[in-house]
Amino acid sequence: MIILASNSPRRQELLKRVVPDFTVMPAAVDERALPILPPRAYVQRLAAAKCGAVAREHPGATVIAADTMVAFNGELLGKPQTAEAATAMLTALGGQTHQVHTGLCVYWPDKTMRQTVVTTEVTFWPLTATEIADYVATGEPLDKAGGYGIQGQGSLLVKAIAGDFYNVVGLPISTLARVLAAKQ
Repeated sequence: MIILASNSPRRQELLKRVVPDFTVMPAAVDERALPILPPRAYVQRLAAAKCGAVAREHPGATVIAADTMVAFNGELLGKPQTAEAATAMLTALGGQTHQVHTGLCVYWPDKTMRQTVVTTEVTFWPLTATEIADYVATGEPLDKAGGYGIQGQGSLLVKAIAGDFYNVVGLPISTLARVLAAKQ
């Protein structure tokens, strides 16, 4: 049995490209209880915590967990809680390059685990206040790390990416496929 330790519809959709049959069991991990670390270490720690929590409940399963965060100037940008917070994030990111880090963790029934972090560089176009306000008005930024979704209207903000597009969506599927294949 394969378990995805996430309730994210985007991760579920992407995982189907790699593993057609899996069960969804979100991990009960309080992210606020974990210490804030540098961005790459932080997403790796979160993914491992989620993977471990579900693996303890289902030791006979292969568990896949991921956590994605946006980092700008070394600072983590989570999901904005208000339109004002989304506007501030997008204003800061306009015309700049930021990083999207995804911690990926896979646990197998033989008690082995593989962890990695995938990083993609994303560059935004310079953004006007009107462009930002129009995008924030869609509501899309409010449940996305960094205040945007590259798979939706947020794609219009992006000038360039260097790295894995699906990492920015929330699950680096080519890396995951290789991790899973290496275990077989």
